[in-house]
Amino acid sequence: MGITSSSVRRRRAGSAVAGAVLAVVLAAAGTPALAATDSSPGRPGSGSEPAHGAAGIPLGISRLAQGPGRDVAITIDDGPDPRWTPQVLEVLKQNHVKATFCMIGTRAQKYPELVRQVAAEGHELCDHSVDHDVTMDHKPVDYQRRQILDGKAMIEKAVPGVAVNYYRAPGGAFTPDSRAIAAAGGMRPLGWSVDPKDWSRPGLPAIVAALEGKLPAQPTVLFHDGGGDRSETVAALKQYLPWLAKQGYGFTFPVRTTP
Repeated sequence: MGITSSSVRRRRAGSAVAGAVLAVVLAAAGTPALAATDSSPGRPGSGSEPAHGAAGIPLGISRLAQGPGRDVAITIDDGPDPRWTPQVLEVLKQNHVKATFCMIGTRAQKYPELVRQVAAEGHELCDHSVDHDVTMDHKPVDYQRRQILDGKAMIEKAVPGVAVNYYRAPGGAFTPDSRAIAAAGGMRPLGWSVDPKDWSRPGLPAIVAALEGKLPAQPTVLFHDGGGDRSETVAALKQYLPWLAKQGYGFTFPVRTTP
């Protein structure tokens, strides 16, 4: 649910043992070995790496919106939720915005009708693991694999034939292994570049101030529709989406593949 400052800022180089384990995982998936290290989800990056997974999906964490210029990607985490997801969907519809919903597998399993509604309204689906374990980056690779692939399967079961194109680690707790597993499964590892910390309910003025501050190029913005009271998120979206449109931004999805 929440994102700790330590997980958001986590950056670590792979050890020799981790590199050896990763090589085995990638070899089994038919993916080249990855030498690059993780970086925090909020830190701007190039959006691509030389190593790729299935269907040419880069292993690097995507933080950019698709499009050549003034574009923004809205992402929604931790749902679906029977109270807040419909409200978020209504605000998006009123503002003609398509977003990317990063869903927790067990919640998708519990509320499949909401998964179907999200997909039917033209939004992208993102795997947010089975049960949002923010410590999974400290767990064995087999555990990470189950969290990622089982979460994807739970979402897909609700909407057969609809692609789950992204994977976002709980709390941004990516590892080289988890990125490789996601990419091998056809999902782009997804981070963010703007985090208003709406999950912590800091108050509407604080959320809006963070959102309307200096934006990076082609931002990916993080919101939440699950994990607690999301009334501030809904109120912020009602202000923020029209504001972005007035600034000349177009709405799109996060970058998934290398151009």
